[in-house]
Amino acid sequence: LLIQRSLTPARITSMELDNDTKHANVYLKPDQVSLAIGKKGVNIKLAQELTGYSIDVFRDTEGEPQEYDIDLDEFSDEIEPWIIEEFKRIGCDTGRSVLNLTAE
Repeated sequence: LLIQRSLTPARITSMELDNDTKHANVYLKPDQVSLAIGKKGVNIKLAQELTGYSIDVFRDTEGEPQEYDIDLDEFSDEIEPWIIEEFKRIGCDTGRSVLNLTAE
């Protein structure tokens, strides 16, 4: 319960706990992963400090097609905001839409 609450506002789909090694595997829907991790990993680091568990976050794709897409905003730690805005301006708002662009 403490791990679940520490990752709020993300909604956890399922979790595997190993109390002996103090490790948790947390599964979330793809749109919830960035909420759990937080900007520059702040949320997940804080959750680990609060709970004393090492926490690994995974995308839960059960029941969904194997190929999923990631919103460009999830890359805001790696890509400068103005670049993301330029991609959105031309209609690319997901990682897959950028990968499908041609050189032109």
